[in-house]
Parts: sequence; structure tokens; C-alpha cells
Amino acid sequence: MIEADGLTKVFPGEAKGTTVTAVDNLALSVEEGEVFGFLGPNGAGKTTTVRMLCALIGPTAGRAAINGYTVGQNDQAIRASVGILTESPGMYDRLSAERNLLIFARLYGVPDPAGQARKYLQLFGLWERRGDPAGSFSKGMRQKLAIARAMLHEPRVLFLDEPTSGLDPEAARLVRDAIEQLKGEGRTIFLCTHNLDEADRLCDRIAIFKTRLVTVDTPAALRRRLFGRQVVFHLGRVDGALAETVRALPFVQEVKALDTKLVVRLDEPDTQNPAIVRALVAAGADVQFVGELRRSLEDVYLQLIQTAP
Repeated sequence: MIEADGLTKVFPGEAKGTTVTAVDNLALSVEEGEVFGFLGPNGAGKTTTVRMLCALIGPTAGRAAINGYTVGQNDQAIRASVGILTESPGMYDRLSAERNLLIFARLYGVPDPAGQARKYLQLFGLWERRGDPAGSFSKGMRQKLAIARAMLHEPRVLFLDEPTSGLDPEAARLVRDAIEQLKGEGRTIFLCTHNLDEADRLCDRIAIFKTRLVTVDTPAALRRRLFGRQVVFHLGRVDGALAETVRALPFVQEVKALDTKLVVRLDEPDTQNPAIVRALVAAGADVQFVGELRRSLEDVYLQLIQTAP
């Protein structure tokens, strides 16, 4: 659905004769129906990548294909088949919300412009304000209108750059629900966001990107790769002998004693936890409860970005 191989973009630098590489040799593949998170710091080249994939700017080197169309060869077809929400979407501020959508629906050749405009204005709670100028909308309302515009022509691939930026929690939830609905319909979502909790909940896979691709995997696999799985055993008391009892088990990778807790790193907690509980009880421990320590995607992201070359 989305393919990139060696995709590179170089811009002229501020000083004469210099250049700046915004995207360096990007290779990735996004499957149909996948929500793919594209994460990286400001200035990492995420927006430049999206613009190249949407055939809005040409690459310096490499190739990319969207929906079977090749960037640089079928640019008009690519632009017609994708939806895009940019970080700073422009609107016709003096025109009504409904008029804005009708204009773009007709540009996209939507068979029922009025019906599609009504559908998405209602979906994002803007129908009652459909006659108001877009320039009178709050930042959150403008963002919802821009997302509606990107979805008008029911694209198979949707590029969203910070889709919940500036939205209140209720509106942000509406957007997330819409993304999940689109995924259920088999659409592909390419999501750029700084909201790591949102990426964790929505994305099937994520790419960490900092001019060059750092890594691509599922959030769960990245956690396991960096931190393993850590189980917390809450005990009535903790002493050195109890920690050593657990450490002596052959499948235990690491044990840390923290107050009345033992934090144990394991490969397969589901099958290994019972043996640890039995060993602790046999050693006289009072096991109060057991829970897995879940590392956040933020922990994963920060570690990978900080160690990226």
C-alpha cells in the first residue's frame, strides 16, 4: 500500500553551497488496513516524508509508491487517491464550514458533495455550525473541519499529521474513534503524532525516525526488546534471602528489591510466575499480589531517540 526504498530529500542550506538532508535513505513498507505511527522529534523530517509520499514535493533520490502509483510518475493519481491532514491546514476563512467542504468535495470529484459534507460535519459535531465562517472557529473546531476535508473522498490511504493537536479530550476521542472505524473499513492510516499514548493505543506498528529510520516494530515488541517483561511481586516484607531465592531460579534474568516489592525480569511471565510464587511461599514470604510492570511507549521512544546516531 505504501512503499519507500532509499527515499531521500536534500534541501539547499542557508549558507551558499551547503545542503541539508531532511530525509536520508528511508526504506519502509506499510500494509493495507494498517495504522502506522511515524514518530520523531521536531525537525526529524516527518512532514517532509509525508509530503514526498503524497507527491507534493519530489524526492532527491530513491523511490516510493502509494496505492500502486509511483511518486514522480503518477503524481496526480496519488494526490487524488490519498487524504492528507497537514500540521497547519489552511481554510477559506470567510466561507462557511459547509461551503469549504463542498468546494473540496467537488475538486475531488465526490459523487454526492452535499451528502459527504453533511456526513463528516455531523461526525465531528460541526453540523449546527455549518453556516458559520471557518475563520470564526476555535483551533479545535478548525482541526476537526480539516480532518473532515481530508476524509471527504473516502481515500484508501490517509496521512494525518498531529490529528488531535489542539482538541479537547472529547473531540480527540472522536478523532481516535474515526481512525479506528477507518481501519475497520480496511483503510491505511499513516499517523504522525507527538502524543505517544495515542500512538500506543492506535498503531499496529510504529517507526522511530530521526532523519534516518531508527527502527520499526509493534509497540509491544519494542518494549520487550528494550526492557524485557518485568513482573512486580508485592510481599509483606523483602529481605536479601527472598531476593536470592528468586534470583536462583534458572529462568530469572534480573531481580531488584524495592521496599516491599521484588521486580523480576522474565521472558515468559505467564508460565514462569507460578514457579516464583511457589518458591517465595516456600521461603516464608507473604505474597500479597502480583502485577506486570508496563513500560510506556514514551520510555521506549526516549531511549531509542537518545541513542540514535
